[in-house]
Amino acid sequence: MSRRKRKRHLRNRNKNRKYKSWGPKEELKVLEAKSKNQEIYIDAIYNSDITFCSGPAGSGKTAIAVGVASEYILDEEIEKLVITRPVVESGKGLGHLPGTLVDKIKPYLVPLIEEMHLYIGKDKVRDMRYQNLIELCPLEYMRGRNFHDTFMVLDEAQNATQTQIKMFLTRIGENSKLVVNGDPSQIDLPNKNQSGLIESKNILKGIKEIS
Repeated sequence: MSRRKRKRHLRNRNKNRKYKSWGPKEELKVLEAKSKNQEIYIDAIYNSDITFCSGPAGSGKTAIAVGVASEYILDEEIEKLVITRPVVESGKGLGHLPGTLVDKIKPYLVPLIEEMHLYIGKDKVRDMRYQNLIELCPLEYMRGRNFHDTFMVLDEAQNATQTQIKMFLTRIGENSKLVVNGDPSQIDLPNKNQSGLIESKNILKGIKEIS
């Protein structure tokens, strides 16, 4: 989708959606670029099958990825939204976490879930998770799966190894999009050279449909 078409689409959609509420007094956030780099990032996601983004904390990597993903699922351009990240702790470990697989990974994905609440609404996110339209999945448990008609976001990718990022990229199916973002200055892996974010970007640079 070109930048002009997207702006026209958002204007028409937001007339009806900006103040639409899924719960009491819940005003939904509208995705808007706050800088030239964010505008480039949004365009890249719309116009590519796979998008890499690296940058410092606070630059909007996660917010933009979740915002565009929310637009896609609300507009029914995809059937499912998958959010994942490597389960790597920063500093002292939390120890054993009780509950199901989703319960165990949820603390790591709180920033993304909270961002989805802003764009989609808390009640709607809860309903979509119950229907498995929104899935939270540890990166380590994605091997062997293929995702069609799906928007996939890999957050904190600086803590994914080269093997894990390769595995994630090969999960893409028909009519799907992948967004991979991270901050190379915040690698928490025991061996920082294991991080696959920068190497993957360099290897895939220049390939059509990858930005």
